Amino acid sequence: MSSPRKLTPQEEAKLAQARKSFQNRKQLTNSLKNISKRIGVYSGKGGVGKTTITTNLAVTLAEQNNSVAIFDCDIDCPNVTRLLRISEGPIQDKDKLIPPSRFGVKVMSMAFFQNDEDEAIIWRGPMIHNAINQFTQSTEWGNLDFMLVDLPPGTSDAPLTVMQTLNLDGFIIVTTPQELAVLDAKRSINMIKKMNLTVYGIVENLSGGVFGTGGGKSLAEEMNLPFLGSVNIREEYTNANKPVSLENKDIQKEYTEIIENLTV
Repeated sequence: MSSPRKLTPQEEAKLAQARKSFQNRKQLTNSLKNISKRIGVYSGKGGVGKTTITTNLAVTLAEQNNSVAIFDCDIDCPNVTRLLRISEGPIQDKDKLIPPSRFGVKVMSMAFFQNDEDEAIIWRGPMIHNAINQFTQSTEWGNLDFMLVDLPPGTSDAPLTVMQTLNLDGFIIVTTPQELAVLDAKRSINMIKKMNLTVYGIVENLSGGVFGTGGGKSLAEEMNLPFLGSVNIREEYTNANKPVSLENKDIQKEYTEIIENLTV
């Protein structure tokens, strides 16, 4: 019987990389195994209010006695901590990070690791991928009913990395009523479909007033998706010291309706 062929250095390197990828995937799976539902909040265009939708949905879910966390995966422009008014960062416990909690919602964000929140984070795709992997594996999420993932906008490398890494159960698409926002929302839906992932439905944010209304519902009908509800444009959003769904019953009703229409 002939002895096994010795692997070339290139083959050894490929095998080592395959082992490393397998171990990373195993660690990611173990880190997220106690989370019942992982939901991405996503938009094709920046500035449509996905972070506002994410935070208010999260605190509304927490008000309903769910255990909830937000994973702020918008690495370039992390804003969840500002909206939730969180100042303290995670606590180091051996090789794990214990995320802080506010209004009943745990949070992990790149913002905790900035020296100055005004600084620009200028990273290429591989660095974003490594950061998301590191945050996922090192965070002690605990037992959760819901993790809401605030994705970066667009259809390129950053959101693709999140989708491929976190194995999300489905997505809420956020749009505003205007034509261009609706067009970009359609692009993000098509990206999700190309990856054979689930779209739970569409939310229309900043509805009413000068922005008009109906774009989100029309898109839902066109794409044969559920329309989860509208969030009206209101003055309360401009000067809130905490998520406005906790301060205004009419606003809370809008987010409660979205949750009731969400089939996960």
